[in-house]
Amino acid sequence: MDVIFTVINKSNIIIMMKQTPSPNSNKKTWILQKIKFFLLASPAILLLTVFTPNFSDACPYCNLAFYKELVGSRQGSLLSEELLSAMEKQGKTGGETIFPPSSKTDNPQEKKDFIEIINRDNNLSIPPTSYVKQDVVPDKKVSIELYEGEVYLGQGVIFKGFVTNGTIPGPTIIVNEGDIIEFSVINKGTIAHGASIHAAYTQTSKYLGKIGPGETKKMLFKVTYPGVYMYHCAPGGHAIPMHIIFGQYGMMVVKPKKQYKLEQILKKKPDVEIYLTQHEFYSNGKDAIEGHPIYTTFNGKIFRYVEEPIKAKPGDYVRIYFLNAGPNLVSTFHIVGIIWDFAYWQGNPDVVFPGGQSVIAGPTDSWVVEFRMPPDEGAFLMLSHAVGSTDRGAIGILACDANAQTPLTVLSDGPNYTPDKFAEIKSKATRIISPFEPGSSDVDVPAVYGGEVKEVTIKIIGNSFYPKVVHVAEGTKIRWINEDVFSYMDGEFAGIHNAATYEAPDNFNSPMLAHTESFVFQCNKEGTYKYLCTPHPYMKKEIIVGDVSGSGSNVATSRMTLWFFIIIGAILIAIMFLLVYDRRRKPAAAN
Repeated sequence: MDVIFTVINKSNIIIMMKQTPSPNSNKKTWILQKIKFFLLASPAILLLTVFTPNFSDACPYCNLAFYKELVGSRQGSLLSEELLSAMEKQGKTGGETIFPPSSKTDNPQEKKDFIEIINRDNNLSIPPTSYVKQDVVPDKKVSIELYEGEVYLGQGVIFKGFVTNGTIPGPTIIVNEGDIIEFSVINKGTIAHGASIHAAYTQTSKYLGKIGPGETKKMLFKVTYPGVYMYHCAPGGHAIPMHIIFGQYGMMVVKPKKQYKLEQILKKKPDVEIYLTQHEFYSNGKDAIEGHPIYTTFNGKIFRYVEEPIKAKPGDYVRIYFLNAGPNLVSTFHIVGIIWDFAYWQGNPDVVFPGGQSVIAGPTDSWVVEFRMPPDEGAFLMLSHAVGSTDRGAIGILACDANAQTPLTVLSDGPNYTPDKFAEIKSKATRIISPFEPGSSDVDVPAVYGGEVKEVTIKIIGNSFYPKVVHVAEGTKIRWINEDVFSYMDGEFAGIHNAATYEAPDNFNSPMLAHTESFVFQCNKEGTYKYLCTPHPYMKKEIIVGDVSGSGSNVATSRMTLWFFIIIGAILIAIMFLLVYDRRRKPAAAN
């Protein structure tokens, strides 16, 4: 019998050590051989575990390995020519990683103060950019924490993805026009994270891109344009859209020095201020890329403001800061029974529209809308009139109630729970969804293929394997093909994937796969093959190999089976009808 020891070190590199005892050895000798093997192997295992890089370092190591392939075994291929050309045009070389951080460039232009540009911008009739020296004293300090985690969406559903300060959306950040902001990003996760701040009219990626686990980076900038902005995780490259899809984003509002129009007319501050973010949740990478969310919510919970209506008194002045964080759907935000007094595109008081029934917002689009509550108590429904989103959770109630307690502020932060309360919720949850690993079986239903299917294709798309779980017969070939296209720029490893087992009856470890490239493995041993993508270790999937009789077949086979029973049933009904008709006809004929 072969004894195989599998060790997964901190960089997720799979090490397999094999020992084959003599077939004539007795039990005592075999045990002694095992002890001897462990004594010999343990120093190597310890060294590999301690001195190899952790998950966050997998990206640079994979980058370097792939770069060597581009200039080596892949040289002359279309992929190699295009990627190397892109690197050259971006002023990058192989170096330590395939796309070294731009902050390490030796370009002397980037070391200038550009004082002539700063002086010019300060004398224009429009606001200057957000650039400030990084050693100035800030007016306000902001800090966010990024990591992988779980949130509760309501209706018994847990979402496993990426979070900001433990919630989706992250905290609402409110600053004033003209403030100098010190923005700190703390990575408490196990992979690289980062930040893109849409309120910053200046470079952000070289300060806040690709922040490793345990690291903190900060940047200073001046908020010069008022409005409603999105901020989100941005490690760089392919990871930017992926980390948004996985849930790391929030709202940042820059309050204007100038009063909004309705505030000028009423000569008062709003009685009710609502910060409202519409956003989507996905159960797999394929649906995320194609824009088919399983849920769409306001401020992180399915029908949150149906369960907890927001209340205002008749006559109250209401202002809503609205952001569509997307990442895919267009919103047409509307409140039933309300016509805006004024709407401001992107929340800028200078871009004002009087009246209106709705505002249209693509992903990252934003508005400020203002109105007065009519002197008529009742429920006013807030929704996206792109009603598919409404049906999946993007609806709430603004209740007009004479007993409402105002002034009132509602932030866009996702729901937050104590650890004990979340543990209680999770214990009662009926569904778990995740874009990048198997969730509940009712969502990620295993794709079952009968013995007649000799090869099954698994697509790598949206930093996810699709289907997530497949059940095949022994001897079936599995083909992985990479459908992710974005293979450029620095950051979390860009669009290049592989498939490697970490718990399986028979191990496989594919090469790095670029777009359209594939890898085939034949499953010749029964059991469950658990595997992941080495550059993106959160991408986890399963192959179940074993008896599929009675488990059905693939979709096409299942449909054929259904039609077979329908036809047989129709024939039986016809025969019964003829027998009954014949029995009735015979007595009539006898008379």
